[in-house]
Amino acid sequence: MPPLPRRSRPFLLLIVIVVLLIAGLAALWSGERPTPAAPAPRQALIDVQDGPDGRERIQIDSTLYAPAATPAPAVVIAHGIGGDKTDADEQARDLVRRGFAVLTYSARGFGGSSGRIRLNAADYEVSDAHQIVDWLARQPEVQRDGESDPRVGFTGVSYGGALSLLVAGSDPRVDAIAPVMTYNDLGQALLPNAASGADSPADTPAHGTAGPEGVFRRAWAGRLFNPGGPSPADGSSVACGNFAPDVCAAYGELARTGRASPATRRLLASVSPSSVTGNIRIPTLLAQGTQDTLFGLDQADANARQIAAAGGDVSMVWFAGGHDGAAPGPRVQSRIADWFAFHLGSGGAPAPGDRFRFDIAGTARADGEVPVRTVSAPDYPGVHSDRTPRFSLDLRGQATTVLNPPGGTPGALSSLPGQQGRGAEPYDLPRQVAVFGTEPMSSRMLISGVPQTRLSVAAEPGQPTTGDAVLFAKLYDVDREGRRELLGDSVAPMHVTGLRPDGTPVEVNVALPGVVHSVESGHRLELAVSTTDQAYAVPTATAVHRVDLAGPRALSVPSVKGTSTTGGTFPVVPVSGIAAVALLGGLGWLFTRLRRGYAPAAEAEVTGPPLEISELTKTFPRKVTALRGVSMRVERGQIVGLLGPNGAGKTTTLRLLLGLLHPTSGEVRVFGHRVEPGAPVLSRIGSLVESPGFPPHLTGLESLKHYWAATGRPMLQARFDEVVHIAGLGEHAHRRTATFSQGTQQRLAIAQAMLGLPDLLVLDEPTNRLDPPQIHQMREILRRYAATGRCVLLSSHLLSEVEQTCTHVIVMHRGEVVTSGSVADVVSVDGQATFRVDDPARAAAALRALEGLGAVEVDGELVHADLRGHDRSIAVNALVISGVAVDQVGPRRRLEDAFLNLVGEEQR
Repeated sequence: MPPLPRRSRPFLLLIVIVVLLIAGLAALWSGERPTPAAPAPRQALIDVQDGPDGRERIQIDSTLYAPAATPAPAVVIAHGIGGDKTDADEQARDLVRRGFAVLTYSARGFGGSSGRIRLNAADYEVSDAHQIVDWLARQPEVQRDGESDPRVGFTGVSYGGALSLLVAGSDPRVDAIAPVMTYNDLGQALLPNAASGADSPADTPAHGTAGPEGVFRRAWAGRLFNPGGPSPADGSSVACGNFAPDVCAAYGELARTGRASPATRRLLASVSPSSVTGNIRIPTLLAQGTQDTLFGLDQADANARQIAAAGGDVSMVWFAGGHDGAAPGPRVQSRIADWFAFHLGSGGAPAPGDRFRFDIAGTARADGEVPVRTVSAPDYPGVHSDRTPRFSLDLRGQATTVLNPPGGTPGALSSLPGQQGRGAEPYDLPRQVAVFGTEPMSSRMLISGVPQTRLSVAAEPGQPTTGDAVLFAKLYDVDREGRRELLGDSVAPMHVTGLRPDGTPVEVNVALPGVVHSVESGHRLELAVSTTDQAYAVPTATAVHRVDLAGPRALSVPSVKGTSTTGGTFPVVPVSGIAAVALLGGLGWLFTRLRRGYAPAAEAEVTGPPLEISELTKTFPRKVTALRGVSMRVERGQIVGLLGPNGAGKTTTLRLLLGLLHPTSGEVRVFGHRVEPGAPVLSRIGSLVESPGFPPHLTGLESLKHYWAATGRPMLQARFDEVVHIAGLGEHAHRRTATFSQGTQQRLAIAQAMLGLPDLLVLDEPTNRLDPPQIHQMREILRRYAATGRCVLLSSHLLSEVEQTCTHVIVMHRGEVVTSGSVADVVSVDGQATFRVDDPARAAAALRALEGLGAVEVDGELVHADLRGHDRSIAVNALVISGVAVDQVGPRRRLEDAFLNLVGEEQR
């Protein structure tokens, strides 16, 4: 057999690779086995009898989800305050796919369940849960460990998470629990006091302080007690909706006075998980949000310490979310499912792994998504391992006199319930705040837990005093420009008592809000202590206090050591899909390389204008024609604006220009070379079509270097210093991109497009996310770039900026070019001109005397004239001869007027 021609061998290799790929994908998909479908969920009303004597009969509205294979271990999901059983439908179906039977139900007083709300009282909601376990033991779908003993786990969010703890501490049949963003002590959660005269424990990362006589969390309490279900059917008071009378009375007392009576404190203590955590010895996964001004990290920390002391196996997850942020996402739900699979399963599931994981949230991207990095440690520090590592940061600042204003108003703002990232910016008020700060950080530092400090509080002699002080401590991250970020959007309320009129100070240890936050190099921390906060009940009597640092005059910061990791099970199918896409990408690359190898030799020698588009048409299948006979030309040194309404074809034109689409007919040539996917000439184009994302842990310059390295071109050709200078990045190039403002991120994106100083720069909406000063800077950047002999093609909706920035414009409408030319030519296409003069009446008379001119109008200091083809210089000469001083001359219309006229918008 004669040997294959040399040119045929690469194509034979390509055919072999394609065959192997198809065979591999077929093997992958043929290995999948269809799973039997799970039966439809079953609705059930469960009769329970509760109350102190067990005679109050109500019905619980529930839904049982069964997997395809039964009997199976069961998971009960309890909802949050104000919700019902439908809130957990998605999580229930996910657990069913993992092989669990799942029961969701509406707690008494919510949804379709009868009864009154009693805040998880032992004789009511907890008793109901015991009887639900009894009911599960009678269901054929549920696996049993013994008579009336189902294999069951409990989970729930907030109110439902507390129920999980209360049931686990009172029913030995519960095998594992996973409470989510819940509380340990409801009294301390609703009336927190972060100040104490006792030493602050530093064993665990988020060990808080539970001082007596806390400050009422008025805003959150009002929101929690509002969704009390429908009005009671028995005709009793509707003041508290479906809440029981004793609960209603307790809330009314707190709302009126801001203080809790002994009876209210006993009620809150009786429904708190802290009353039973000493009995919990089963595997417990605690998931708490880092964006939570209601139930902070200290509440989960208390649960962990108490359950571990009782002998329970405790794991902890701090996720980027909470009552003020995102709900538990897929990673948290997957972690919970893995937890139950191991502890409720038959031994086949892998061990859950590290006992402590926490998320570090980055800076929000342009699309609003927040990148998250997860760090894991073998154990929760201070529970199963050594104490938490801490740093001591010196604080500086002078003693400050602060005022509690009459009525407690006006008040400072930290955050309002559930509004983190969506409400007003936090602020403090003059004369109400004392401020202390650290030196700038010499290196990046991670805060993971509850920072602590010691303060001195005293009455100001000769000034009004009430004998105690309500204060709010908060921690800010202050960047190099002085911008402040309130960590956790949260404050630590303090109630300091025993203040004497003579000014004798009282020293207290303060536990600040628990956070997970990375403080960048060059940033500093600022401790602010305020007398007011709009989210809390504050004293109405006027009082003056003196606040100062005490003890070591330092801030103790927890920083847990761990390794970056990702959670959940290994995603076999998604990874297989990614691998397939990667293989296809490799084939595409190979095909492109082969095409390049067979490109005509004469192609490399062709020269021409930077961009020339000829009779370009693009039609998509089953859609209207996007482009129809488009032609345009861009020369060196030009800044060309591509304009058009939505649907005009601008984006399609840019994609064809960049080789991302194949034209139906016509062609695009760049410097004389025909553009098609993989064409070598594309290396001479720099583009920004959509704002790219940048790794938050890299500096701006590092991001540029990594991007350039990915192109495979020599690093010396990138010309980083010139690009950074032209883009105006300055010192920002050496800062982490996570600290960038949106404007700086956009300038970095422009710099990335400029790498290698390409001869043609293509930008889509380059002024997006820029404020007016930054838009002005961007205008100068583009002018400097074009001044080097290169050219810029940009698409923008800001017509005024195009008019000031571009030398030429191309206007598209309905897939066609309706006009093109210099900006001056386009805006003055009808010969209208405007003159700003010192004597409008004399100027109008002089212009009307010129033969062949059209109408002349006076508009204040302006004179408008229809030149009818005359050059503007002729009109200016006539005005000067007539003794009229001309300050300014230009086309009468703006680019916006010309644009709207060209695309027909003025007739709509």
